[in-house]
Amino acid sequence: MYDTILVPTDGSRVAERAVDHALELAGAFDADVHALYVVDTSAVDIGLGTEQVDRIRQGKFGDMPELEKRAKDATGSVATQADDRGIAVTEAVVGGQPHRQIADYAETHGVDLIVMGSAGRSGVRRALLGSVAERTLRSTKIPVLVVDIHEE
Repeated sequence: MYDTILVPTDGSRVAERAVDHALELAGAFDADVHALYVVDTSAVDIGLGTEQVDRIRQGKFGDMPELEKRAKDATGSVATQADDRGIAVTEAVVGGQPHRQIADYAETHGVDLIVMGSAGRSGVRRALLGSVAERTLRSTKIPVLVVDIHEE
């Protein structure tokens, strides 16, 4: 049913819940996992030149080692947990609008399921900040499993 599962991660507690679910599913279906870190370039491009933002969109960080470390730590955590379970993981880092990058990556890499976390914001915070999970749902035809951080 699922051969390839994508789990977007930023290393947060919300993402870690989704990683747990993605790895459980991958183990059950003998699926490969892709761990994707998306640098939201709209959040980091203030004060950056066009060339630097373009490099970040390609996953090349140049003189931003702290950003590169954060990305590699997040995807590396998924890879380590998966390795302990005998699950193959492909790590990737891209930049752009998170929901678009997640949807594009999934379609480009033949992903069968996207597993991602949601902080469960509501009201004004959700209206102002939006939800990457919600936007991803609207941006792709690939099934998306949204894991609520409040779920126990």
